[in-house]
Amino acid sequence: MFSIDRKDFGPNFTFGVATAAYQIEGGQGHGRGPSIWDSFSATPGNVHNGDTGINACNHFELWPQDLDLIRDGGFDAYRFSFAWPRLIPEGTGAVNQAGLDFYDRLIDGMLERGIKPYATLYHWDLPSSLQDKGGWMNRDIAGWFGDYAALVAENFGDRLTATATINEPWCVAFLSHYLGIHAPGYRDIRAAARAMHHVLYAHGTAIDALRANGAKNLGIVLNLEKSEAASDKPEDLAAMSMGDGIFNRWYLGGVLKGQYPEEVTNWLGDNLPKGYQNDMEVVSRPLDWLGINYYTRGIYKAGTEAGAPIEQVKGPLEKTDIGWEIYPKGLSDLLVRVSSDYTKIPLYVTENGMAEVEGNDDPRRVKYYDDHLKAVLAAREQGADVRGYFAWSLLDNFEWAEGYNKRFGIVHVDYATQKRTPKSSYRAFQGLLHNTR
Repeated sequence: MFSIDRKDFGPNFTFGVATAAYQIEGGQGHGRGPSIWDSFSATPGNVHNGDTGINACNHFELWPQDLDLIRDGGFDAYRFSFAWPRLIPEGTGAVNQAGLDFYDRLIDGMLERGIKPYATLYHWDLPSSLQDKGGWMNRDIAGWFGDYAALVAENFGDRLTATATINEPWCVAFLSHYLGIHAPGYRDIRAAARAMHHVLYAHGTAIDALRANGAKNLGIVLNLEKSEAASDKPEDLAAMSMGDGIFNRWYLGGVLKGQYPEEVTNWLGDNLPKGYQNDMEVVSRPLDWLGINYYTRGIYKAGTEAGAPIEQVKGPLEKTDIGWEIYPKGLSDLLVRVSSDYTKIPLYVTENGMAEVEGNDDPRRVKYYDDHLKAVLAAREQGADVRGYFAWSLLDNFEWAEGYNKRFGIVHVDYATQKRTPKSSYRAFQGLLHNTR
């Protein structure tokens, strides 16, 4: 069980769980178009064991029991994502009625169970037809994404508690276009520079489209790390600043201040879209809230490879099953930093969790959540306006390039039978959230 009490967070704090469409839905038929993760995972060498999201957790059919788990766990809210190719199979043009019907059922099912729907428009499953046109490297994606946002607002906006445009734009742009680890798998600085700007320009365009169609309570979800230097050497401190610029300040500064860090724009140089500065008013459209996904810290030293200004080094702290350091203080530090240096709008921890070895008894995960929830309380005591916390994830699922090899769920999934079994961490949340002492 947790060492904290729900009352510690006040009466209006939101507790939820989070998932993503491609990681759990399956249901690849029913008019759904192909996405970049379908082709990326079908390409040998990209995903552990050649796993794909074709079946995943079959949430497309089993959503009623998944919503029952959320309700029975005592959670207030469910953070889910729409699948763009399920709603608009080619990314633009014809709408798939079966996709609209599915999300109607899902959202109505939440409301019937007293669960608040927190939606995300884009959690990485870009329609393949749009990738054929350049995807996030093509400036036109802002218009495509705006039209998609308008469709969501028109059909579902009045039933959504909150809507985020993009999940983790660093992953959409840098991880996927410079490091090549996620779809579409580019390792190209020009591709990355264009995606880094266009993903935020499209975010601003989507905010405009959502608002124009009556949607309210709008935000974006940024994945942030606590950036630290490997030593006090000037070159390592400079590397830390650069790493922080690429990972954190590009997105915080762009979205909240309309400014990119100069050291990063200097590094990207002419690879950035010409005239990108003229888009910054759209990039920094006013938001109602900001989501922060936090998992670990980044430790930087000066780069030794030609053309690479920085390198990351492994830290000494205890690691999760995916190899990420467990560092709760980093969450407190980030929340305080964002609220002090960037914005006074409400903050939500929209993802936080750990990969752990298979099994239903997960005491390390219970401690992880307990320590990070206490980190949220510590940040609130220092003035950060944190309004909610979403555990990642409800279910074991398709963990992107790791396939089904890493398990983040508080509910175990037997992928052969699709049987769901709550873990100790689920029971810990259940005890916290049903506690009325």
